[in-house]
Amino acid sequence: MIFRSFFAALGALALALPAVPAQAQSDLSFDSYVQLLMARARAEGVSESTLQRMTAGLEPNARVISLDRAQPGTPTSTGYPPLAPYISRHVDAARIRGGRDARASWSGTLRAIEQEYGVPAEILVAIWGHETAYGAVKGGFDLSQALATLAWEGRRRELFASEWVALMKVADKGYSRSELKGSWAGAFGNPQFLPSVYLRLATDGNGDGRADIMNNGADALASIANYFRDAGWRVGQPWGVAAYVPSGFDVGAYRTPIDAPVCSRVHERHSVYKPVSEWRALGIQPQRNIADDTLVTLFQPDGPGTSAWLLTSNYRVILEYNCSNYYAMSVGLLADEIAN
Repeated sequence: MIFRSFFAALGALALALPAVPAQAQSDLSFDSYVQLLMARARAEGVSESTLQRMTAGLEPNARVISLDRAQPGTPTSTGYPPLAPYISRHVDAARIRGGRDARASWSGTLRAIEQEYGVPAEILVAIWGHETAYGAVKGGFDLSQALATLAWEGRRRELFASEWVALMKVADKGYSRSELKGSWAGAFGNPQFLPSVYLRLATDGNGDGRADIMNNGADALASIANYFRDAGWRVGQPWGVAAYVPSGFDVGAYRTPIDAPVCSRVHERHSVYKPVSEWRALGIQPQRNIADDTLVTLFQPDGPGTSAWLLTSNYRVILEYNCSNYYAMSVGLLADEIAN
């Protein structure tokens, strides 16, 4: 009863205290800060047994701090690396072959998932391939250690503190600490979900009552599909199609004037949205079938005379997964190759 009252008091204190500035909390030792995290998790219903097994021997990870501090800030240059070399590295023969093999191996499961969620099988497999090489590379960092380290470090304290608490809730579902390994920044499992995303969108794909995205391919694929449906995937619409742009056409004249609140440097490279029919009237010719009334944006990332695409709102759904034109284009193009 004494310990239970103490833990309850700590939990109430953690909820009642205002957010502490990063500089102030950085004066705490790692062990003291972890006690605050544990109190917050208790207050949100995480069991004591889970907290004890997920924090046993916990200490900060210097490698995680180094990797976090090495992350680039907002670029000051207006230039962008060319897209074509990135695509050649990420949509290569090995990844295409692996995707086609995975699609064949999981064909029955993928058909059922596609029917339920409306997301094409090749898109799901392409995400899987990009995130973890179809389950081969899922990351080996102890997630409890990595997220606690990042929260304690303080650069993005509330983000990682919240993700640590979310991880405890995932662990409370019966997953062992050895299963909960992933990237240094906290993403895990076949689809590389953050713990908060797992809690919101992870789905049981094989009917066994668990959403085991770490070990079960059906669960992972269904969870990716659920993510895409939640982000607004439109059934029956492609992510985009290659397009012919006539010589001398000024793509820059049609850049969007909208300042996107999130990932602005990604969206500033896109044109305004127009129906395909209006782009056709301007001389832009889609290279695959796409309905004339589909709203699309024109994207020619490497400049005049290079490859161009008309991108639908489904492209923006891919960007929800990873807000990078390089990532989203490589997912879409890999999906096209897998489907062929």
